[in-house]
Amino acid sequence: MTTDQTPAEPGKPTDETLSGPGEAAVDGPEDAGGSAEAAEAPRPSTGRQRLVNGLWPPRLTRAQLIVALLLFGLGLGLAIQVRSTNESSVLRGARQEDLVRILDELDNRTERLHEEKQRLEKQQTELENSSDQAEEARKQTAQKERQLAVLAGTVAAQGPGITMKIDASGSAVESDMLLDAVQELRAAGAEAIQIGKVRVIASTYFSDVGGAVEIDGRKVTQPYVIKVIGKPEDLEPALNIPGGVVQSLEKEQATVSIERSEKIVVDALRSAKRPDYARSSSR
Repeated sequence: MTTDQTPAEPGKPTDETLSGPGEAAVDGPEDAGGSAEAAEAPRPSTGRQRLVNGLWPPRLTRAQLIVALLLFGLGLGLAIQVRSTNESSVLRGARQEDLVRILDELDNRTERLHEEKQRLEKQQTELENSSDQAEEARKQTAQKERQLAVLAGTVAAQGPGITMKIDASGSAVESDMLLDAVQELRAAGAEAIQIGKVRVIASTYFSDVGGAVEIDGRKVTQPYVIKVIGKPEDLEPALNIPGGVVQSLEKEQATVSIERSEKIVVDALRSAKRPDYARSSSR
């Protein structure tokens, strides 16, 4: 029995000719793998990604570092200037007469310090040139003792000064405001101060107890009357400076009056108390 074979047409390639020897006619696995690799090829980066890649990690050059230091210095200088401007804004917004008053107060304090320096230098010269130095020393010691007795409140004192009256009925005047007034008066050259019937000395303390003000544990009633011995031309302006004691009290709805006098008597006394621990270091 024979099998029919159809002869190939002349000039027409057979399947083997198209596929080649040992090759399949259809696409193999290698062709599929090549297509997958082509599909997974990296896409071009976006502008945001390129910007992030350019900024991080930072790459500083010397020029960039110098510019950064200059900008930091400029910012620091501007901050200092703004702070200084804020601190001087109170004086900058003050009226001309207020500025003149503040300047006069500073001049008066400078003059007092200069007079005190001259007085001490005079005492030193008298002590050095005196024929009887022991007698001169005793004389100056007695004079200093009288001055210290006035400051300690153990003796009465009189002299020129002012009387300050504070009517704080219905207002919120507390002990710290009275303390501010005392501190301002001391800075202006006050030599003796009395509030009500209490002598104010170096160890005096103020406190608020039950809605009332106590000075050294003694209740002080309203109106508060402060008698001060010193130079009136220095004491009154010190209380009336812009933003000072008088304006602070008036903001609390208190009524303040100041009267100058050629004779102020401070007669409230303090007992001399021996210190428990402090002793003189002079030999």
